[in-house]
Amino acid sequence: MEQRLSFVTLAVADLERTRRFYVDGLGWTPVVDVPGEVVMIQVGPHLVLSLWDERQFAAEVGPVQRGGVPPVTLAHNVADRADVDRVLDTARRAGADPVSDAVEREWGGYTGYFADPDGFRWEIAWNPGPIGQLVLP
Repeated sequence: MEQRLSFVTLAVADLERTRRFYVDGLGWTPVVDVPGEVVMIQVGPHLVLSLWDERQFAAEVGPVQRGGVPPVTLAHNVADRADVDRVLDTARRAGADPVSDAVEREWGGYTGYFADPDGFRWEIAWNPGPIGQLVLP
């Protein structure tokens, strides 16, 4: 098996609310938009974020359990420190829950978090090290 991730799929409780957040609020462009079913957004050269209606998800994948913080984070790395605050501000204006303001991290970076309408945590990060450069376009 190749070392590759192609899709990240999030089961969402209210697809239209989630669409408004990502498309209208964050300004992302869908490549597939099927009302009541799924919104797919290309987020990298070979990577798609799939926002799938929870009922449709459960019919194929199995029951969805809600409650607490999902045990996963999604990360959006930026090229400089100031971009972290700018992206966090954009997300908050779009209606994101401001989980934590950006802070200097012990490893030398600067990161903060927001939650999307379903509680999925997004880390906005500036990482000045080699791994940070690896993930930037």
